[in-house]
Amino acid sequence: MSKYDYDLFTIGAGSGGVRASRMAANFGASVGIAEEYRVGGTCVIRGCVPKKLMVYASEFAHMFHDAKGYGWTSDKPSFNWQTLIANKDKEIDRLNSIYIRNLKNTGVDIIQSKAILKDAHTIHLTAENRDVTAKHILVATGGTPWTDSSVPGYELGVSSNEAFHLEDMPQNVVIVGGGYIAIEFAGIFKGLGADVTLVYRGSDLLRYFDKDVSAQVHMELKTKGINVVTNANIEKIEKGDGNIKAVTLTNGDHINSDLVFWAVGRAPYTQGLGLDKAGVKTKANGAIIVDEYSKTNVDNIYAVGDVTDRVNLTPVAIREGAAFAQTVFDNNPTIVDYDDIPKAVFSQPPVGSVGLAEHEARAKFDKVDIYKSDFRPMKNTLSGNQERTLMKIVVDGSTDKVVGCHIVGHEAAEMIQCIAIAVKAGLTKKDFDATIALHPTAAEELVTMREKFIAS
Repeated sequence: MSKYDYDLFTIGAGSGGVRASRMAANFGASVGIAEEYRVGGTCVIRGCVPKKLMVYASEFAHMFHDAKGYGWTSDKPSFNWQTLIANKDKEIDRLNSIYIRNLKNTGVDIIQSKAILKDAHTIHLTAENRDVTAKHILVATGGTPWTDSSVPGYELGVSSNEAFHLEDMPQNVVIVGGGYIAIEFAGIFKGLGADVTLVYRGSDLLRYFDKDVSAQVHMELKTKGINVVTNANIEKIEKGDGNIKAVTLTNGDHINSDLVFWAVGRAPYTQGLGLDKAGVKTKANGAIIVDEYSKTNVDNIYAVGDVTDRVNLTPVAIREGAAFAQTVFDNNPTIVDYDDIPKAVFSQPPVGSVGLAEHEARAKFDKVDIYKSDFRPMKNTLSGNQERTLMKIVVDGSTDKVVGCHIVGHEAAEMIQCIAIAVKAGLTKKDFDATIALHPTAAEELVTMREKFIAS
C-alpha cells in the first residue's frame, strides 16, 4: 500500500492539467485534481472558446452588409447582447460538463478547492480544510490577467475575466493593449456596434509577429472604424456620471467611455500556492522554472502550461501535459518540440502564422528570400468590402526551405494549420511551387507566388 493518498495530485484543471491527469490515470496512477474555479480552465471557461463565439457573433454585422452586394435584402438586423451571453454560457456549461465527465470516467478525483502546497508531498485543500499527500505533484494553474495598478483609477477597468459576463453591451469602449486579446476584443465590440478606441504604448501592434502582419492588422483595424492610438498609455481613469469613465491618455487625449478594458498581458498564477514551502524556484514574474521534462528543481514536482511562461498557448499546455504523463507514468521520457508552432489571432480579418518572421529569419540565415502577395479576395468584389488579404512566405535562401508563412485574411487560421504541416516537415519553396493550385481560392496564392519580393 502506498504511503501517499495519490500517485499524482494536479493543481489546476485547465487544458494541461486535465490532459496530464487523464493520461496518468489511464497509465494506472491514482490521481486527484483540485480546481478553485471551474473545470476546463481559462481557454474553455473564459478564454479562447467564449472569445471565438463572440468573434463569430460580431462577424455577422459585416456579413449582413456584404450580403447586399450578392442580391440579398432584409429588414435592418438587430443584435441582443443578453441572448449572446446566455447562449455562450450554455455552451460553456456543456463543455465544462464534458471535462468533468471525462475526468470521472478515468477515475480522477475532482476536488473543488484552492490547493496550497505545505511541503513537497503535502497539499492543503482550503475549501475542505484538510490535507492530502501525493508521490508526484503537477502545478497547472495557468495565468491570470494583469492590470496596471500604477494608473490612478485602474480598478475602474475590467479584464478579460469580467468582459465575458457584462450585463449590458457597452457603447463606448477603451481597450488598453496591442496583443491577441486587445485586438480580438476591439473587433468584437466594434462588430457588435460599439465605438472602440485601442490604446497601445508601443508603435507596432502584435509586436511578436512579422512586421508586415502588424502593419496589415493595424490598417484593417482603422478601416473597420476603430480608433487606434499608438505610443500612448492610460494616465488616469476617473469616475464620471453614471457608468461613464473619464479616461486621460499620456498624449493628452480625453475619452469618455462606459467600459475600460485592460488587455496588457497575463501573469503566471502562482501567488498563494505555497511554492516556497515546497522549495520550488520561480522567476521574477512568478513563473515556475522547469527543465525540458517540465520538472521543477524539486524532483517530484512538475509544472506545465502558462504557469511556466514558456509558450503560452492551449495546445502547447495540452502537449506538455501529455509529455509529462508519458515521462512519469509510462516510462517513456518525452520532450515537447516548440519549433514551428502555428498561431492565430482572431482579429477581423484573422491572422495565421507559423515559423519565423522575416526579421527572425534574417537574424538566423545568411540569405533570406521573401514572397509576398497583397490582394482583395474574390468574396469581397461584389460586396464592396475593402478588406484585403496578405500572404507572405519566408524562405532560407541557401536551402530553399520554407521557414515561415504568415497570412492576414479570411480563414487564415484554417489555412495556417495545414501549412504548418508543410513547414514542420521542412518542405521547400520548390515543393510549394510544384503543388497545383486549387482555383478559385485565396489559398492558391500560397503555391503561385513566383517572384521574390524586393523592398523598394
